[in-house]
Amino acid sequence: MPDTSTQGETTQRSGPLVGLKVVELAGIGPGPFACMLLADLGADVIKIDRQADPGLGVPRGYEYDLASRSRPSVAVDLKNPEGVETVLKLVEGADVLIEPFRPGVTEKLGLGPDDCLARNPKLVYARMTGFGGTGTLAKAAGHDINYIALSGALHAIGTKEKPTPPLNLIGDYGGGALYLAFGVMAAVFEAQRSGEGQVVDVGMTDGAASLMIPVYGLHASGYFSDERASNILDGGAPFYDAFECADGKFVSIGSIETKFYALLLDKLGLADADLPDQMDRSKWPELKARFGEVIATKTRDEWVEIMEGTDVCFAPVLSMAEAHTHSHNQARGNFTEVAGITQPAPAPHFSRTPGRVHSPPPVPGTHTETALAAWGISDDEIARLKDAGAIGRK
Repeated sequence: MPDTSTQGETTQRSGPLVGLKVVELAGIGPGPFACMLLADLGADVIKIDRQADPGLGVPRGYEYDLASRSRPSVAVDLKNPEGVETVLKLVEGADVLIEPFRPGVTEKLGLGPDDCLARNPKLVYARMTGFGGTGTLAKAAGHDINYIALSGALHAIGTKEKPTPPLNLIGDYGGGALYLAFGVMAAVFEAQRSGEGQVVDVGMTDGAASLMIPVYGLHASGYFSDERASNILDGGAPFYDAFECADGKFVSIGSIETKFYALLLDKLGLADADLPDQMDRSKWPELKARFGEVIATKTRDEWVEIMEGTDVCFAPVLSMAEAHTHSHNQARGNFTEVAGITQPAPAPHFSRTPGRVHSPPPVPGTHTETALAAWGISDDEIARLKDAGAIGRK
């Protein structure tokens, strides 16, 4: 893993999005993650942080706020008219503005869509919210668990007894950040042809529901039950689950297809055993118990020796401390080290214009003068704004 540590923002960017200019109004969760995706791939993202320590849920220091990597941070007072004007000047030269606040907040600040599009009619104005910009819950507070609950996703995940939050991957990052990045790039593509900007309204509930499209299709067909842990993909099937090994570690099995299932039975030493039919759901608990008994006789590493690299559809369940050490992740360069912290590398991979981590997460406001200058604000204007208290850390 190469150490791509830097103390400041690098000047030479790389990746397929070099030339895309993005103004990011800082927040938490999906907004920063989407901006990281764009910045890792070369976009020139300028992050507008609060002047005071924003305290955005990073308990051990800003160097661990990995979603803030690859871009500079500028401290601006958005309650100061001069601070608002500074952001509007940046908007004039931007392709995209991304904001993470509840509906109506940027309008009150003087940075709403009408304000920004008046300065730059080609601007893509992307709004990242939980429940979306409209609807009966638009202005209500919430978190990932609430958004995926409303989409139907949370109900489908967990044990028979209760739903289980799948970290905050489905709402914040899958339904939020990825749809935000996709929506931004779709709108930029259209603006390049029409010459007109527009508002992109991204709700985590909307995105989480969209992610469920294949499952909703299976449910409509009668193949996928609303009862948790009773379906092929939710831990109900004995051939699609995680199993504990002799050493207390786990392996994952995903042998759905007939030929893969036959190979699984062979690797488990059960090819000639008297077993229920693979798709007899009434016998799944019995079959799962049998598989569990066999898998519990060997350690995780022993099962790796037997199954890894075969068509069983197998992988060891690795902890976050282990994942970067696996030979496949090392061969793919899926992890990197930045400023001494091991973390996932930029994705996806590009053959000709690869992205990279351009800089480690900054202390908010670290690049106020340099980043504003790089975006065309004169030295005299920067000095005046500092004197007025509109920019810079407090």
